[in-house]
Amino acid sequence: MKLLFNRPEKRNAVNYQLMDELESILSEAAYDDEVKLLVLTGAGSEAFCSGGDLREFQDLHTEEEAFAMLSKMGEILYKLAVFPKPTIALINGSAFGGGCEIATACDFRLAKSGVKLGFVQGTLGITTGWGGASLLLEKIPEQKALKLLLDAKIHKAEEAKEFGFVDEIVGEGTDGWEMFAEDFLRHETGVLMAYKRLLVHKWQGSGLKGRMDAEIRECSKLWASDEHHAAVDRFLNKKK
Repeated sequence: MKLLFNRPEKRNAVNYQLMDELESILSEAAYDDEVKLLVLTGAGSEAFCSGGDLREFQDLHTEEEAFAMLSKMGEILYKLAVFPKPTIALINGSAFGGGCEIATACDFRLAKSGVKLGFVQGTLGITTGWGGASLLLEKIPEQKALKLLLDAKIHKAEEAKEFGFVDEIVGEGTDGWEMFAEDFLRHETGVLMAYKRLLVHKWQGSGLKGRMDAEIRECSKLWASDEHHAAVDRFLNKKK
């Protein structure tokens, strides 16, 4: 099953409506016998997901206002991470900020050659706000994860593969995920779900959800800062 972020005119940025749609699809697909795996990708060729829609969220000024939005998406991100079947992020275009957090929540990340991605939250005076850093620390070596978070730079897919963030580079003109997943798709859905449960149990035992919640709270505090609001204003004015 393919899940499409369908806001190409906004570079597939996440707003409240997209959050609700994503949550609904995850709930419906989780125990749909026709769904063996879930592939997330972006509409169009320019962007996988550019993160949160800053124009929609720019009126969130206080820590409490920010926490309400961030924790809503954080719950969805955790739901994606523990989705009972394999998940693949097909990064077909740029993935910045929260877009990288969504990709991190997936079990595998495939990227088209040359696409750009980065945990750029630091350039806006905040940290990862949906729990993505806690997930990243589970997925790749800690030092490499920390470098990606701290430098807040934009990297090409090939460089991200060297970090271990991207699992495979796929060519233009192909979805790529079919070949990547063809071997394990031969198995019964019950087999795939049994192995995914082992991973989920590991995370549940390690306190992943609590760490994601703490991460969201940290971002909420920074969101309320003058530095963040000034950075958002500069970014939005530059986009005009």
